[in-house]
Amino acid sequence: MEHRIQYPRLPYTAFCNASVVKMDTKARVNSQLELLMRGTVDVLTLEDLRAKLTACLKGERGPLRVKLGLDPTSPDLHLGHTVVLRKCRQFQDLGHKVVLIIGDGTSAVGDPSGRSKTRPVLTREQIQANCETYFQQAGKVLNLDSSVLEIRYNGEWFYAMSFIDVIRMASRMTVARLLERDDFTKRYKEGSPIALHEMLYPIMQGYDSVMINCDVELGGTDQTFNLLVGRMLMPQYGLEAQVPMTMPLLVGLDGTQKMSKSLGNYIGVTEPSRDIFGKAMSIPDALLRDYFVLATKMPAEEIDALLAPDAHPMVAKKRLAWELVRIYCDEATADHEKSEFERVFSSRELPQDIPVFDAPEPDEQGRYRILELVKATGAAGSGKEARRLVEQGGVKLDDEKVTDPLATVELRPESVLRVGRKVFARFRVGPVE
Repeated sequence: MEHRIQYPRLPYTAFCNASVVKMDTKARVNSQLELLMRGTVDVLTLEDLRAKLTACLKGERGPLRVKLGLDPTSPDLHLGHTVVLRKCRQFQDLGHKVVLIIGDGTSAVGDPSGRSKTRPVLTREQIQANCETYFQQAGKVLNLDSSVLEIRYNGEWFYAMSFIDVIRMASRMTVARLLERDDFTKRYKEGSPIALHEMLYPIMQGYDSVMINCDVELGGTDQTFNLLVGRMLMPQYGLEAQVPMTMPLLVGLDGTQKMSKSLGNYIGVTEPSRDIFGKAMSIPDALLRDYFVLATKMPAEEIDALLAPDAHPMVAKKRLAWELVRIYCDEATADHEKSEFERVFSSRELPQDIPVFDAPEPDEQGRYRILELVKATGAAGSGKEARRLVEQGGVKLDDEKVTDPLATVELRPESVLRVGRKVFARFRVGPVE
């Protein structure tokens, strides 16, 4: 049996502010598209999206149902995740409803997108634990009002399926079509294993769209294939095909790979304000426009002015860092972090609240290994990483650079160890002044 749920279309309500409502329908659609296309890579197809928006504005249907699927494989969100969340918020601000699909069902499979090997399968307990932080963190971007947000768990239908239901669902997709995926093709050619359950994942994601009667599905560019499966499946269930919209993958602080917690090149949305500001100041100059466009609501003309050829990148970085702290903390905190950054880095003063750590054991001469001090601050997770920081000149003690990883140093209560641009530390070796 099919587990499709029918959702009634809601009465049309005004999607735009008063000045825009005075426009004719075509102009109002163009106004919405101008907003929605900001930071968007592709729309499949733009004509279909225009037709859906036009029908809404003419009162021929209710607000769009805009789907975003989240597999809670990790409990924390970073700026890379917020790129698509911000697109959701734009749809909400236009009066459309975002349907947030929490993949407690699909997480039992694991999205194979961009993977060179099979993901480990999570338990329902792990999934639920991760979910608990998603809502709080996503609320920093999304409007959580029920009029513009619906939250669903796809385990609602997947855990209710019989084996025969799964076979019927799988029969709507061919193996040849699944092997068109770049990651599957690469693994197949390399002889790397592809588990059968992984091939079900795109079909499951597409079936989510059927179950909620999706109009638009959002995702990163790595999700294009999965989004197209939903577009293909919906007409087979008698529904109008959804419109996939893809957003770019935000490049991390290393300037080369996409933002990822596992790579350490991320800015977390719940990190301390000082860390958000400090990390933003390390964003490569070439990526500043991407971060302004994808991670803030700043007008294009203001971004252009900050990034003009004769403008100094430091000014733009400070503004970006301020914006990010304002978004995820508040404006007063953003002002404080900007002032503190300028006091410490421009005036070369010390921060007012340097954390104090327990010093490691000294040697027989009462001196301390520099690598152990670096590790004690948490700035390096291993001796190898601490050695790299020292050898690259990123460690100073009392403003004197230490570049020998075998060095031992004298440590006083008032001594300040600096690792990189953001980590300052004192150590308990007696009364700390």
